[in-house]
Amino acid sequence: MKKIFTIMLMAVAMAMPSQAQTKFGIQAGVNLTNISDFSFSQSGVENAIKNKAGFFVGPTVKFTLPIVGLGIDASALYDQREGKIESNGESKALKSQSIQIPINVRYGFGLGSLAEIFAFAGPQFGFNIGSKTKELVDDVAQWTLKSSNFSANVGIGATFINHIQLKVNYNIAFGKTGEVEVKDAASTVWKTVTGAKENAWQISAAYIF
Repeated sequence: MKKIFTIMLMAVAMAMPSQAQTKFGIQAGVNLTNISDFSFSQSGVENAIKNKAGFFVGPTVKFTLPIVGLGIDASALYDQREGKIESNGESKALKSQSIQIPINVRYGFGLGSLAEIFAFAGPQFGFNIGSKTKELVDDVAQWTLKSSNFSANVGIGATFINHIQLKVNYNIAFGKTGEVEVKDAASTVWKTVTGAKENAWQISAAYIF
């Protein structure tokens, strides 16, 4: 898996023009997750979702292109998102752990030599590395995560003294992040009854070397 992430980041780097300026850094932040379209009423179980904060951390690389204001950021982040489901008087934690690879196009303008404000957007590729299933109701309903997911980022940020970078963005999931499955009353076969998406507001800080 590590080889895949390394190859993807190398591919981005090789695609950059030779005149591009490259800087590396470390990024960390919090996820404010919104689990949407989540329901398994078909199983006869009442439920309610409470979203919780998670976090992400990992290396990042910043490319400044030979076009004024334009650049590309790419990262390989360990990402943890959490939620809590309450059903039939019981509370179960939902947690996803993944490696997320965002590749964002950035456009900014300087405020003198001390700061830059920028907007960014781009795709994000995720690979699940944690447990894929969670029992919601014992032997009745379970939550199953997808092995991979695709999302997109839209956000704004600022860089100070060329080293400190602050960002806020919304991460939008395309397709289902996971599915709720219930067991057929007449057999031991699990069947999918609904899916859900994990969208998230993200606030992060990075130090660029």
